Amino acid sequence: MNSLESYPPITIGFWDGTIKTFHGRPAWALRNLICAGEKGCTPIDTPGPRWSHYVWVLRGEGVSIETITERHCGQFPGTHARYVLRSEVVIIENAAA
Repeated sequence: MNSLESYPPITIGFWDGTIKTFHGRPAWALRNLICAGEKGCTPIDTPGPRWSHYVWVLRGEGVSIETITERHCGQFPGTHARYVLRSEVVIIENAAA
């Protein structure tokens, strides 16, 4: 099984009638964003190697995602991103279901 097969595609519809299908890690990220709702996702609570890239890919396809910068403490204090899906979408086909 290659890396794209391990993340099944997801097809969503936008309210303007546009339909898009995502594959691989962007599909994985989109599923997580949909499930998280207003809480959103961070690389800390939903680990993924390249969240910023997945968000970039989704945005390039018209998916609206807000980036909220949050501070964190601990041994390595700094900031991290919280991504929140802002597009209203309908899941048309979810191969992972």
